[in-house]
Amino acid sequence: MGCVFTEQIINIDRVEHTAALFGSFDENVKLIEQEFGVKIAVRDSELKISGEPENTLNAYKAINSLLTLINRGEILSSQNVRYCFELVREGDEDKIEQLIGDCICITSKGKPVKPKTIGQKNYCASISKNTITIAVGPAGTGKTYLAVAMAVTAFRAKQVNRIILTRPAVEAGEKLGFLPGDLQSKVDPYLRPLYDALFDMLGAETYHKYVERGNIEVAPLAYMRGRTLDDSFIILDEAQNTSCEQIKMFLTRLGFNSKMVINGDITQIDLPAGVKSGLKECMRILKNIDDIALCTFNEKDVVRHKLVQDIIKAYEKFERGREEKNR
Repeated sequence: MGCVFTEQIINIDRVEHTAALFGSFDENVKLIEQEFGVKIAVRDSELKISGEPENTLNAYKAINSLLTLINRGEILSSQNVRYCFELVREGDEDKIEQLIGDCICITSKGKPVKPKTIGQKNYCASISKNTITIAVGPAGTGKTYLAVAMAVTAFRAKQVNRIILTRPAVEAGEKLGFLPGDLQSKVDPYLRPLYDALFDMLGAETYHKYVERGNIEVAPLAYMRGRTLDDSFIILDEAQNTSCEQIKMFLTRLGFNSKMVINGDITQIDLPAGVKSGLKECMRILKNIDDIALCTFNEKDVVRHKLVQDIIKAYEKFERGREEKNR
């Protein structure tokens, strides 16, 4: 008995919406056809989807979700197209409307910074609502970039007087002593992702102006000891590489009218053997305290190249297999 094929029809009133949906060289439609195993044809204002019933219905939902984004002025990219696919497969395609219109910052080049996934939107909302936000998730989920964007927004709105960015100078296979220069030169490579995000938001010239005035500080975690940080937006990056003592020291720097964001990826701990990750411990200790939020990202929130998602999934599968074998 052969396969049953069905058709779904979508009417698109505006030619420019059809062009936006199809993308350059029809790349978006090719992605939809490949993802759901359907055929898509367009004639005048009519879009026809044909294939097996479930696949056709899913492709229909995905296209309608993408048209919702287009109608609200969003530009389609391979990232948000694939994210629509994920939502459709989980039956959450209605959530796509939550991502529309939330601009949290404008970069120095005039580009709007927006949450690209539901996880990122919840993260930004947690930072706005809570004094301390702890975010845990894999590389490429925008933890650092969005935190810096929120910090710059708070600074521009004069909600805080300073932005302080810090991370532990823990080596990932190299020794600090082998690097040339003074102490600042040695730790600068470890702080590079923070510099990059600030340069993007403010531009190099504005960034240097604020550094000279003391409004922005980028420093290793060790420089935080003994300080009280009032009227500040403080970001601790790569927190999985802090010891339990270090993260307690950092948390107790919190002053009045300040916010803290603590980011980390507990699958990439570079601490010496036998040293416990302070991030893991503080997640357990602080999980039920009011005004402290815990956000968890997964591979669906990765906004880098699609291969990064695939790599994270492959490693998670490998780790699960190894744990089961050890048990």
